[in-house]
Amino acid sequence: MWQRNQTSLADFILEGLFDDSLTHLFLFFLTIVVFLIAVSGNMLTILLICADARLHTPMYFLLSQLSLMDLMHVSTTIPKMATNYLSGKKTISFVGCATQHFLYLSLGGAECLLLALMSYDRYVAICHPLRYTVLMNRKVGLMMVVMSWLGASINSLIHTVILMHLPFCGSRKIHHFYCEFPAILKLVCGDITVYETIVYIISIVLLLLPILFISTSYAFILHSVIQMHSAGSKRNAFATCSSHLIVVSFWFGACIFSYMRPRSQRTPLQDKVGSVFYSIITPTLNPLIYTLRNKDVAKALRGVMGREILTQRWQLQLS
Repeated sequence: MWQRNQTSLADFILEGLFDDSLTHLFLFFLTIVVFLIAVSGNMLTILLICADARLHTPMYFLLSQLSLMDLMHVSTTIPKMATNYLSGKKTISFVGCATQHFLYLSLGGAECLLLALMSYDRYVAICHPLRYTVLMNRKVGLMMVVMSWLGASINSLIHTVILMHLPFCGSRKIHHFYCEFPAILKLVCGDITVYETIVYIISIVLLLLPILFISTSYAFILHSVIQMHSAGSKRNAFATCSSHLIVVSFWFGACIFSYMRPRSQRTPLQDKVGSVFYSIITPTLNPLIYTLRNKDVAKALRGVMGREILTQRWQLQLS
């Protein structure tokens, strides 16, 4: 029994994303550049929303939380992958793997819930603009964020505890670049059909139900937009929703590809491609999409840059 426990607590081996070829070396440095863009973009979005009083509204509070989730998401996976690649070591401790699994699953689930709740904010802004401050006040926005974080964290904690207590036998090599749930599950020996069924049901709750909620919200929004007589109002409504819809499409598309397929139809390469998209590409694109397509955020950015330029000129004149 003691020997089995010792085996279960042994280190895992992460296959990684790249090998030692020149092509993969280039891709590694490209990934690091993308990672730095993701970190910079999301940090900038958070700082802009905190610094500009005009952005202290529930909509931008939710956006700042989305950026925080994206920032933490890329920071959970990429640094460890880069460290392993540069050092030549591919191991990750049992506790480290469990921690990484808990964090990425919490952040992914929280983002699913938050994106769904953000669609309600868009619905209220377009369909009930005069009642927006009542229906979407700070208390409601805070409750949405707490529900997203808390619900996803509880779900992730339960899955992490169950998964890490399952028996691992044979090779402890994870065919992935981080401790993702489907990749770890392949190392488990024994019949886990019941557990896989439960996971599939929870995936439906965290993926398909939010999509249904988002679709319902945008159905009401579309109905309201059709009834608008002003072309300007229609353009404003489209501008309000387009960024959110793009982010939702990227995020949920990649998540469904990664989690809604049966284990028998998965390959390590497909799992890696899906994970790269929602754990690296999407967190990088999100701040760019919102910054470039959102007039208020872009205006706040120009204001900060303008003040910085004026400050530098003033300092040069004094010197």
